[in-house]
Amino acid sequence: MTRRLRRVPGYLFLSVAALASVFPLYFMVVSATNTSQDVLASRLLPGANLVANFTALVASQDVASAMWYSAVNAVATTVLALVVCSIAGYGFEVFHSRGKDNLMGVLLLAMMIPFAATMIPLFQMFATFKLVNSTFAVILPAIATPFLVLLFRQASRGFPHEIIEAARIDGLSELSIFGRIFLPTMRSTYAAAAVITFMAAWNNFLWPKVILVNNAYQTMPMLISNIRAGYVTDYGVLMLAVLLASLPAMLVFLILQRSFAEGITGAIK
Repeated sequence: MTRRLRRVPGYLFLSVAALASVFPLYFMVVSATNTSQDVLASRLLPGANLVANFTALVASQDVASAMWYSAVNAVATTVLALVVCSIAGYGFEVFHSRGKDNLMGVLLLAMMIPFAATMIPLFQMFATFKLVNSTFAVILPAIATPFLVLLFRQASRGFPHEIIEAARIDGLSELSIFGRIFLPTMRSTYAAAAVITFMAAWNNFLWPKVILVNNAYQTMPMLISNIRAGYVTDYGVLMLAVLLASLPAMLVFLILQRSFAEGITGAIK
């Protein structure tokens, strides 16, 4: 009985923390069904304005186009980033050398440079190659990140090098070893990297806003910004747009959450 009583403060703290974490999501869902006045009044009960909010949102914004371009950017960025960063991380560890360690240190230092400091030179570079206002310009800067390279490098440290040597003796090429042996055993790491990359690409706002000079290729974060840019903001419509923009990222995380935890844990070990 005494042991159970000692656990009560811990359970209370965890309950409060869980409530604080879930409440913003609940408020977002509820606000999407209420009028703008109800949202400003912090109404916590569902309303009957969901259809009206959706009609107003579709009438004022091209939601289907924004969802499509967000999906294209996020999926393409995720696939390319997994390919590039996994090969780089594999190469850093399997073909280990002191020079590669120094290069990895430089990449880690690059993580500390804020994106705002490199955004203007990056824009000038894409402008030189006439890639401004293109989907390719949104995707390209995100397909090779130091964090993902480090994640795959750490995961590669747990991969038995004896298997690689045996495969080489059997005559397999390095590409075959990577695709047929390494890749299937690192599925949880790939899942963790996919979740991280997809969520970052889907929620990316600053760089698409800079490189896409008009709304022809706008993404969901840009659409939400456009809703707030008017003289009068309908917060019911705004919260519905935020809810629609949040659903794909939440769905991807829910599908891959177990593999995500295994991949992060394995990389840390």
